[in-house]
Amino acid sequence: MTVRARTATTARRPIAWLSAVVIAVLLALVALPLWGLFVATLGDDADGAWSDVLTGTVARALLWEPLTASVVVGLGTGLLSTLCGAFLAWVVVMSDIPGRRTIGALAAIPFALPSFAIALAWESVFRNDRIGGETGLLFSLGVPVPDWLAWGAVPSVLTLTAHYYSLSFVVVAAALHNVGGDLVAAAELTGASRSRIASRIVIPAVTPAVLSGFLLAFAEGVSNFAVPALLGLPVRFQTLSTRLYGAISTGDTARGYVLSIILVVVAGAVLYFGNRLTKGRSFSTITGKATRARTTRTGPWRVPLTAAAWVLVGATAILPGVILAISTVQRRTNTFDGGLTWHYWIGRSDPAVSHGMRGVLRNPEVLGAFWGTIRLGLAVALGAVVLAVLAAYVVRHMPRARVANGVIGNLSYVPFLIPGVALGAAFIAQFGTPVGPFPSLYGTFWILVLAGIAASLPFAFQTATSAMGQVSRELDDAALMTGASAPRRFGRITAPLVSRGLLNGGLLVFVTMVRDLSVVVLLVTPANPLLSMMTFQYASEGFRQQANAITLVIAAISVVATLAAQRLGSRADRKKQA
Repeated sequence: MTVRARTATTARRPIAWLSAVVIAVLLALVALPLWGLFVATLGDDADGAWSDVLTGTVARALLWEPLTASVVVGLGTGLLSTLCGAFLAWVVVMSDIPGRRTIGALAAIPFALPSFAIALAWESVFRNDRIGGETGLLFSLGVPVPDWLAWGAVPSVLTLTAHYYSLSFVVVAAALHNVGGDLVAAAELTGASRSRIASRIVIPAVTPAVLSGFLLAFAEGVSNFAVPALLGLPVRFQTLSTRLYGAISTGDTARGYVLSIILVVVAGAVLYFGNRLTKGRSFSTITGKATRARTTRTGPWRVPLTAAAWVLVGATAILPGVILAISTVQRRTNTFDGGLTWHYWIGRSDPAVSHGMRGVLRNPEVLGAFWGTIRLGLAVALGAVVLAVLAAYVVRHMPRARVANGVIGNLSYVPFLIPGVALGAAFIAQFGTPVGPFPSLYGTFWILVLAGIAASLPFAFQTATSAMGQVSRELDDAALMTGASAPRRFGRITAPLVSRGLLNGGLLVFVTMVRDLSVVVLLVTPANPLLSMMTFQYASEGFRQQANAITLVIAAISVVATLAAQRLGSRADRKKQA
């Protein structure tokens, strides 16, 4: 055996051990919670849970009506998000409409906002008197708002669309950028009309992206908890996510776990069959010569298309924030009759206002939740990125270990198929009681961190894999020939080269965790308050100004972190081009 071969063999040993550690951690974070969730539905305490949910006397109210509502909300969200996102993507990439870059920047903002931010803004405008309490702006002005517009499926779909169309926009815009101008120009030289070019070249080329955007929006719409909870629960409009939350939070854990498994199966099946639709098809549009997407002249349609694009991004990216901001300084909810006040931001305790509750910036509970949210976001971002880097490093340096790599890759992507509420239920089932020498983690900060890391793994792993894929193996091989150990090679070569990409991914994980409610809604306790849960509780209890103010704080954190991530990405691109 040569010196190089012996060195390589020695170098692989720590990687093998690292591979075992990574697989063990992934099994503990992903596989065991799901297994514990399933086992919990079969224990003595869960006798009859499956039959009750599927065929029992309460099956209709517990499963079938919420399932139907979830599918309706998911389909509506998927279709409308795809239409809005694809339209804006075409406007930004291929049209001659003025202000395209600004429209593109605004179109990415709604996804950075919490979904309940848009739901609260909707309530501030369209809430009627069906359930009593303070009404919305329109109703207070004497405009009759029908129940179907104020509550239930329609506002849930429209609100979720305003949040998730950004997904379709990003995916479709990337696909349109790859439709080379040379292809369109060649078609024009043959005398093809615009409609024929669109139907024969552009639309087939972006079909996979459009389908992917629909599937992502559909899956998110089916599993979202915050929006149907705020706009549906007050009128008993139940989806699977709100129904399982109600079951678990009221102690009916066994049937709640069954609903969690069904929700996982529904989301996974949708994504699986959607991916099968495009598998094996070819939509190649990238040729050997790089060309920019060809601009389409809109002619007389320029003004109406421009207006439509600006109305869409204005209504989803700007208007919700303006509505929430105005509502936080109104003395009386959603009306200017009582005048304006800063009390809900900086006011001291006053028995005549909000039951003596202080302004959010003076409230120690809110400030504690703020720092708890920041701490959770940072801990999850760090944990997810470190685990993802180790997993990507193992996969990259053990190309022949197909079984180990397959296990790591599959376990890293499984959380993408698990809705947040179901994942939280799985962690309760697995870590909510003592296991051997390990105590129960329920009610602790650590169960929030572990659940957040598990939920963030798919994105973090993809980011780490992409970043490491840009580092040439020759650099690592050269260091290996000098006898450098694996930790030294990683610390001196790999880590500095991938640091920007990983920091970008960590920032986006941080944003997702700060604004997420679905993953933590079942896990948060008074001992570890979070801003997202506090917003939900305030909104449910009728403290609208406080809920809206905290939502603006969350939105500000998310937007600042998102802009920071985009800025880092732009700097990295400029350095590569230089």
